Amino acid sequence: MAAMGGRRRGRGRAAEEGADGAAVLRRLRAARDDLLSSGFWAASAGAVRAPLGRSAEPPARCVCYGLGRFGACPAARYQLAFLLLLLEELRVPPGHCSLFDPAFSPREADVLRQLGMRLLPENEEGKHDVEGSATVFYMVHCGKALYNNLLWRNWSAEALSKMVIIGNSFRGMEERLLSRVLERDYSYIAKVLKGTEEAALPAHPRYLDTFNDTSVHWFPLQKLQEISPEVWDFLEEPMYQDCEDLEIIRREDGAERRCPDATKA
Repeated sequence: MAAMGGRRRGRGRAAEEGADGAAVLRRLRAARDDLLSSGFWAASAGAVRAPLGRSAEPPARCVCYGLGRFGACPAARYQLAFLLLLLEELRVPPGHCSLFDPAFSPREADVLRQLGMRLLPENEEGKHDVEGSATVFYMVHCGKALYNNLLWRNWSAEALSKMVIIGNSFRGMEERLLSRVLERDYSYIAKVLKGTEEAALPAHPRYLDTFNDTSVHWFPLQKLQEISPEVWDFLEEPMYQDCEDLEIIRREDGAERRCPDATKA
């Protein structure tokens, strides 16, 4: 699409860019329909609803990190379509959903605004405070440091009990990483495991690379209160000095720290 746009000028180029945005929306609607017709959404809805039956407070907002280039990448597009179905299911208005990915192009940012969603203006590195509001965090295939930072920022039983995280399986991380590495580099993930409930999204042959290793995580207050008090007293901010593969874009990484046109959202 970029190459085609490069061969045109003036009104032709502007019209084609507009058509590209419209094409992204059409493909997004097709992906949504596909998730519904394939049965994947219906099969996933049980995992999505699992935390709601145990929480008196339904989610009021959603934060999405690391969605990727959904204009060009089919997997990212299906993940966005899933997010839109999720918002409908949870009755969270699109305007209460905030997103950040430094990879978003200006055109993709515009598509998100057309969908009524908001863009976070800066790279929070996952350090988003729930501020007392029940919040769903949609973080499919994000780096482990992003989850760890999110937990650190909300490190209290009260705050964590208001969170639902849809993303890479915490139990999968525990199984794949050496315990000393998990405890050293991602200590908040390691410490919260005892207070975590997890429901995996179902496997589907059509979406193996799109939603593999994805689970819904929630943190029942009763389970969190069973964690020893000294665990809650440790509040050191993660620094990752010994981490060889951080899998996160840091705030100081220059041009990638802001989302395109976020201030217009």
